[in-house]
Amino acid sequence: MAVNPPAVAASSTLALIHYLDNLGLLEPARVEEITGASLEQLQDPDRRVAADRHYRLWEYAEQVTGDPAVGLHAGAVVDPERMGLVGHVFFNCDTLGEAVTQYVRLHRLVNESVLLSFEHSEDQAILTWQPDIPGHYCRQDMDRTLAAALSRTRHFIHPQITVDWAEIAHPEPAYGNEYEALLGGPVRFGSGSTRIAFASRFLEHPIPRRNPYVYSAVLRQVNSLLARIQTRRSFSRKVRRLISRQMSTERIDADSLARQCHMSRQTLYRRLKKEGMSFHDLVEQVRKDKALRYVAADRYALGEIAFLLGFSELSAFSRAFKRWTGVAPAQYRARCLAMGSPEESE
Repeated sequence: MAVNPPAVAASSTLALIHYLDNLGLLEPARVEEITGASLEQLQDPDRRVAADRHYRLWEYAEQVTGDPAVGLHAGAVVDPERMGLVGHVFFNCDTLGEAVTQYVRLHRLVNESVLLSFEHSEDQAILTWQPDIPGHYCRQDMDRTLAAALSRTRHFIHPQITVDWAEIAHPEPAYGNEYEALLGGPVRFGSGSTRIAFASRFLEHPIPRRNPYVYSAVLRQVNSLLARIQTRRSFSRKVRRLISRQMSTERIDADSLARQCHMSRQTLYRRLKKEGMSFHDLVEQVRKDKALRYVAADRYALGEIAFLLGFSELSAFSRAFKRWTGVAPAQYRARCLAMGSPEESE
């Protein structure tokens, strides 16, 4: 059976194509070669583009524009005609809080290779983007995601919405000063995952000019699309949840997880491969996600975190953490405390 690689909505690819066209830099033949689809085929609202092809198009865009910050600049363009189905759901909700909830729920329609999560307390709300595996990360696309989210929210909902703080997964680029200007709060780079925090009071903002009829019609269509994707790519998420629950209580190994899934280890590997995953990648990703949250929260001593994540000793955990983030755990925690990161919650 053929492997189904993670895909992105063609509307995201079209938005980049339109941006290049407006700059007079569009080469249709080259774009079609990269995306594997004609410009006409990309107009289909149900069309999806393999994530690796979409990311190659971003590399091409940076090359032809000569602009390393092309993602930020393309994302800052607000065009209501090119928001895609999820965008139309988002901006026809009652409040920003409802819109964020729907955005997280439907994010797999936007990009299957990136996980989006949302948590909030009485004072602060946090959105976190994390690639399924490190190879699925694209700096330009992450830049565009952040810029589009902020620019569209300010345009359609409230112009004064700002970010309390942000963590960016990739190292600081030469245009690093542009992030703080865009987001409105302090930014830390090389954090392993991308997170933005903003005041929870913004979640109560009503969305002006919402159309409940558009919302209802578009939501039916996106729910149908989401059901098809979840059926095709739900197994790796189930295994990820099992790994997360088991990690702090006992040693993680493929045989025990396979038994919980009522299958052999070989079948487990085969099912994950069909979704473009490997068991090792999933364990590593869960361990890294938990490490970043635990260290940032200052709730556990570093030795306790090493134990919770299954490391035999603190030095092994420290080496792994530095491999993930480029800095030692103590240094990462000091940065988080200085920026006022909220406590982690399970």
